[in-house]
Amino acid sequence: MTTVGFAGLGIMGRAMALNLISAGFDTIVWNRTAAKTVDLAARGAAVATSASELASRCDVVMMCVSDTSDVEEVVFGEQGVAAGLRPDCLIIDHSTISPEATKRFAATVTEAGAHWLDAPVSGGAEGAARGTLSIMVGGDAGQLERAMPYLTAVGSTITHIGPTGSGQLAKAVNQILVVLNQLAVSEALLLADAGGLDLDTTLRAVESGAAGSWMLSNRGPQMIKRDWRPGFTIDLQQKDLRLVLDAADSLGVPIPGTSLVFQLYRALQERGLGSEGNHALVKALEAMAGIKLGADE
Repeated sequence: MTTVGFAGLGIMGRAMALNLISAGFDTIVWNRTAAKTVDLAARGAAVATSASELASRCDVVMMCVSDTSDVEEVVFGEQGVAAGLRPDCLIIDHSTISPEATKRFAATVTEAGAHWLDAPVSGGAEGAARGTLSIMVGGDAGQLERAMPYLTAVGSTITHIGPTGSGQLAKAVNQILVVLNQLAVSEALLLADAGGLDLDTTLRAVESGAAGSWMLSNRGPQMIKRDWRPGFTIDLQQKDLRLVLDAADSLGVPIPGTSLVFQLYRALQERGLGSEGNHALVKALEAMAGIKLGADE
């Protein structure tokens, strides 16, 4: 059986690695903070001491880290993945990073005799835990076919978007829809609350109709309970929105709604709320109106 490595064991990566183990794959894990590997080792994963060692022991390396600079460090830094690449190794990057940087990284890896798929994911912590992530893939179709056994262990919708970098651009599209949905959910629930409607009943009434969305069904109940635990933090959402704004600027596409949400999240970061879930966007609107959604904190 092919040995698969996983680098990056944050909220998303840890759950994805667990699903690979549960699917029966011979799995090796590595994380810059070594303590995060302990529970995975208890579940049956082997642990590498460096990213280069991870790559030297694996035919496929999956990765999920925070930002473009993190991917560059993990792959091309001292004792990075590139230092230990086996010939014909496949790197699958589930991080959300710059499409242009992705093209550069993939070209360098290809020159070294290996392969790269950009495969960012959507579905939040819930999707990662359940193995139901949506995965947007850029890169060679043959390498995607090679990757499918591992991708289907962590996701339920795997779509080949096109050549290298197109998976990352599709993730930018995804993030526009996510944040504008979250703004809509925030406005709608505030209106319902101000008008005296029961929030749980109202949510049930609208979520199965034309207004339904993943954000409404999954984050709406959290907002009503004022549960700000993150499936995806404001800080990470802002990192993604910077990538979105950069891509839109380079292509000359106006995205005023997304720009507004970026500024609202920035205001929340200034209040020290960057580690809360991205559904805490409603707090920016609460501050404008001097009201508070749902139960008291």
